[in-house]
Amino acid sequence: MKIRSMTGFASGQGSLGAHSWSWEMRSVNAKGLDLRLRVPDWLDGLEVHLRKVLGNKLARGNVSLGLRISRGEDSAGTLTLNKPLLNSVLTALAEAEALAQSAGVDLSVTSGADLLSIRGVLETSATEDDPAPLVAALKKEFESLLAKFVQMREAEGAALDQVLRYQLSEVARLTKLAAERAEARKPLVAETLRVNLARVLENSDGADASRVAQELAMLAVKSDVTEEIDRLGAHVSAAEDLLATGDAVGRKFDFLMQEFNREANTLCSKALNSDLTSVGLELKAVIDQMREQVQNIE
Repeated sequence: MKIRSMTGFASGQGSLGAHSWSWEMRSVNAKGLDLRLRVPDWLDGLEVHLRKVLGNKLARGNVSLGLRISRGEDSAGTLTLNKPLLNSVLTALAEAEALAQSAGVDLSVTSGADLLSIRGVLETSATEDDPAPLVAALKKEFESLLAKFVQMREAEGAALDQVLRYQLSEVARLTKLAAERAEARKPLVAETLRVNLARVLENSDGADASRVAQELAMLAVKSDVTEEIDRLGAHVSAAEDLLATGDAVGRKFDFLMQEFNREANTLCSKALNSDLTSVGLELKAVIDQMREQVQNIE
């Protein structure tokens, strides 16, 4: 399986008989799957079908789908002559001409075009079509539109995959470097604890030496970053597994990034050493860059 981006775009056109149409589909990042469809409501059952298909194929993203339908002018309907109305107009016209003639007034000659231009004389009757064949054609074409849309998401997902794998290799490299610097600082940490223990004992008359030693031992444990380094290594492996699994792993990846960030923060707080702190800060920077990329994964 391949990881997919939540951003994508696809468009298409088609026609059937007197109808022609155009599709436009796009998506951006979202926490879940948000479908926004603009489909003519006279196409019975089409929107329900599209929502079902999209819900089965996509897991996340704010998806907008628009469908525009147009009909050829030559098939918009047939022209019908309203004969009763025309007869009424002709009768009225004859009376008007007679009255004008008796008054000695000449009227201009009335043409057929003049008569037909009178509102209602010429009527357009719409042709009622069964929308079922058109809906069937649209359903079939939508499959190829969705395939192009998913293909674009996968192409962007492939680019994300490369970026994330590089960033994971950087996290692994920095984690290894942190382990080396943590090992190198051990003598210094031990010496610092011995000096602190001696200072406390010299200035604590009547203090329980074993109790003081226990407290310092606890401080030593708290400064140990072994667990954080081990967890970072485990998170790198988990992230690589998610990339290999592919499909809709965005939510899991997002949660894993929180774990990455938590370990890097703890590493910095326990560093007690400028060299280790420097590595911790680099880790945080790379992890933050990863988090931004992960926001795009479906």
